[in-house]
Amino acid sequence: MAEALVKICGLQDVEVLKSMKSLPLDYIGFVFAPSRRRVTAEQAALLAAELSGWENGKPPGAAGVFVNPELQELQELLAVVPLDVIQLHGQESPEYCRKVKQAFPQAKVWKAITVTGSGQAAGTESGSIVDSYADTVDGLLLDTYDPQASGGSGRTFDWDRIPFFQQAAARHGLPLFVAGGLHPDNVGELLKSYSPDGVDVSSGVESSGIKDIAKMTSFMERVKQS
Repeated sequence: MAEALVKICGLQDVEVLKSMKSLPLDYIGFVFAPSRRRVTAEQAALLAAELSGWENGKPPGAAGVFVNPELQELQELLAVVPLDVIQLHGQESPEYCRKVKQAFPQAKVWKAITVTGSGQAAGTESGSIVDSYADTVDGLLLDTYDPQASGGSGRTFDWDRIPFFQQAAARHGLPLFVAGGLHPDNVGELLKSYSPDGVDVSSGVESSGIKDIAKMTSFMERVKQS
């Protein structure tokens, strides 16, 4: 089993990002959707410029998190920030994801699927929703359903539902990331029990709303040990 990929999301501060350059990360996430972690295109460009100086070999990819963006918004932003991943976290349809993929062939397109407390994908069955996005995206991400926001709830969902999504994703050769309430003390359990292709963390490696280098380091160590 390949080692899980790691994405740390919600970076806002250049100095914090500089302190992370020894961590063997795969992706850094910038939030462009309404959120307390939201950054402007100009801020993200400054942050992305720091990724080239990574100490652990290949620099992490830059992922932009969006909620129901217009194509023009994406076009204007990617003209300023060279994103490797466009992560769609709203109610984007498979047809819209296909349009994004066609419009920006230089970037991968990931679609977030929110999972309710009972474990079912919000509004549909796990297998059918994966099937519907199969030919329109490059990856899927499971996150906890929050009626007030599109992700970032800091809460986990019922992990026992993960295998149903994994089986469907595997049929189409799509990597499956898991987000929602992850932190250094539970990521090891997730990886050992369910072996997702990747994990995505934000609030779980923060202290008082700021990325904490000690927590990020601990998170990475737990991933490496799993």
